[in-house]
Amino acid sequence: MVADALDELPEPIAAAIDNVAVVVEDWPDEDLLGLYQGVPLTERSPLDYSGVLPDVITVFRGPLCAGARDRRDLAAQVRITVLHEIAHHFGIDDDRLGELGWA
Repeated sequence: MVADALDELPEPIAAAIDNVAVVVEDWPDEDLLGLYQGVPLTERSPLDYSGVLPDVITVFRGPLCAGARDRRDLAAQVRITVLHEIAHHFGIDDDRLGELGWA
């Protein structure tokens, strides 16, 4: 389902996350559906941002499955979670995501 969500991304967005690893883990250490770890594009300087490991988006299977009513709902929640974490890569914070209905 994560791969499906990534495949649905428009090409300009997909190209902008070419250095982001997306992984699936079972359960987080805290109450999360997904987690972005890295430096948002809005905070990078081309002069001093090189030689770093890829950013990582982790999608947590356990909480997503536990909160889903059915397979269709699960797919929708996975998509929302993936898009939410990609938004963090683009520098969009949780407050703005809430305003947009994606928190």
